[in-house]
Amino acid sequence: MSGSNSSSPTAKPGSLDEPLGLTVHSLPLPQQDELAAPGRTRSGRLKMLLVLAVCAAPVVASYLTYYVIRPEGRRNYGELIEPQRPLPPLTATTLEGKPVALPSLKGQWLLISVAGGACDAACEKHLYLQRQLREGLGKDKDRVEWVWLVNDQAPVRAALQPALQQAITQQQAAVLRVDGAALAAWLAPAAGHQLAEHLYVVDPMGHWMMRFPAGQDTASAARVRKDLERLMRGSVQWDQAGRQP
Repeated sequence: MSGSNSSSPTAKPGSLDEPLGLTVHSLPLPQQDELAAPGRTRSGRLKMLLVLAVCAAPVVASYLTYYVIRPEGRRNYGELIEPQRPLPPLTATTLEGKPVALPSLKGQWLLISVAGGACDAACEKHLYLQRQLREGLGKDKDRVEWVWLVNDQAPVRAALQPALQQAITQQQAAVLRVDGAALAAWLAPAAGHQLAEHLYVVDPMGHWMMRFPAGQDTASAARVRKDLERLMRGSVQWDQAGRQP
């Protein structure tokens, strides 16, 4: 009949007259999500550990090279400190009395001597050796800072101050006054010696890691320099000149 709303029996499948079909997908059960969660957690932890391992690899490799993989017959002159001791949270003062947090020295290799402000002949020799050893490193000298830790309240002799101030201004050195008892709880001399008889090395991460024998002279300074050169070579992949922000 003309005008009828009935669908034509010959209508093709997929035409507009065909009813719409809906597909219903089932939601995941809570039990399934709980079973999957530990797997995702383990995967995330493994990825995080992998990233940390990649970041730490250069540091680990350099220390492994220096401490473990050594050619037969080659021995370091300085005594390695185990376990290494981090810079303590002490507040030191500059020659002008400005407070400086000792951990702020991190970011450079530190060649440290300890002596009272009066600075006797042995102290002066150490200060001279520290400067010469740094200069002897050539292109690597900007990765090293020599430090004099004054462990008493005696004023620094006026004759020394111009040279010290010049080195401090040029960012070659630091002269800081530190409480003697607190300092002795961090650094330690070899048995039978005094704290002021040694030179000490602190790595850029702030760990005291080496102590050179007492009684340094020109001949033994060459052996000290060889140790410092090996440290520079071993850390070249991860340590840069200057303190990084």
